[in-house]
Parts: sequence; structure tokens; C-alpha cells
Amino acid sequence: MRLESVERPDLAGYAAKSSASLGRRYREVFRDQRPAFERDRDRIIHSAAFRRLEYKTQVFVNHEGDYYRTRLTHSLEVAQIGRAVARRLRLNEELTEALALAHDLGHTPFGHTGEEVLNRLMKDHGGFEHNRQSLRVVDELEERYAGFNGLNLSFEVREGLIKHASPYDTPSGQIDGFLPGVVPVIEAQ
Repeated sequence: MRLESVERPDLAGYAAKSSASLGRRYREVFRDQRPAFERDRDRIIHSAAFRRLEYKTQVFVNHEGDYYRTRLTHSLEVAQIGRAVARRLRLNEELTEALALAHDLGHTPFGHTGEEVLNRLMKDHGGFEHNRQSLRVVDELEERYAGFNGLNLSFEVREGLIKHASPYDTPSGQIDGFLPGVVPVIEAQ
């Protein structure tokens, strides 16, 4: 059975397809027929870094008393919204969900204020960007497999993490191993 046959048959022509993935950093032999991006999503969910998001605050709302939000809650909500949008646009839902679940794996506690403070403290050592740290988490810090470090995620998920863009995300310079000047797959937007 080919991967295309287990992916959603009505994916739009502009949607990323597992069968066209640019691959993984380390070669693996897979015995099941899960599409690449579904495998990525599952690896992210089962990672220690994803579970630790429960202990990272995102936002404190003073007027709401002890109500606060964690990075885990935020990531789950982003994944749900992203998946709904992907379904309506006929994009790859598993890729969208994998990116949404992993987008804050390298984030500091205490929201963007924590990131700004850490960036200032680290300025003499290259600064701090949570996108780069997210990539470092999935490529190096997770230890799930004997043959290599990291989760060995697909190129598309890794590139989507490093090229994630918002006013707080400013990846500086060229990042080795990724396509310079090329926008990542539409699911990463």
C-alpha cells in the first residue's frame, strides 16, 4: 500500500503530501503504513518536551485571579484551530497539527516576556530565538531512539518550525539544512 492511498484523497493540489516529503535526517525502516506527517505528529505528542509544556506558563491574567494559561493548553488550541482550517482548505491536516503541536516546544516560561529577557541575557552568546530552540529540542535534545538524537521528524515539519513567523519570531541569518529564501509548505503559514 502506498502512502498516497492512506492520505486524505481530496487534498488540494497545493497541499503537502507525505509521499512527496523531502525525508528525514536519519534513514528509518517503517513497518506500518502511516503517512510521514501522521508519524511526526505522534512523535511530538509522545515526546517529553511536549509533556513539559504543561509546566510552562503562557499568559497570566491578573484580573481573572489565579487563571493562567500554559503552553500545552495554547498548543492544543492552536492544533484544533489549525486542523479545522486545514480541513476546510483541503490541506494536510496531520502536517498542520504536527506543526501546531510543536511550535512552542522551545519556548521559555512566562510568555514572550520570558523570551525577551532570555534573549537580552544571551546577547553575547548569539541571543535566544524560540524557533531555533524548538528545532534544537526536536533534533538534538529528545532522546527516544538508540540510533540518533532527536525525533527524526520530516524536513517539512522541521522547516516549518524554524521558519515560523510572527512579530516575536525573527529567525536571523541562514539556517543550515533549509532552503534559503523559500517559504515553507502552506501548512506552516
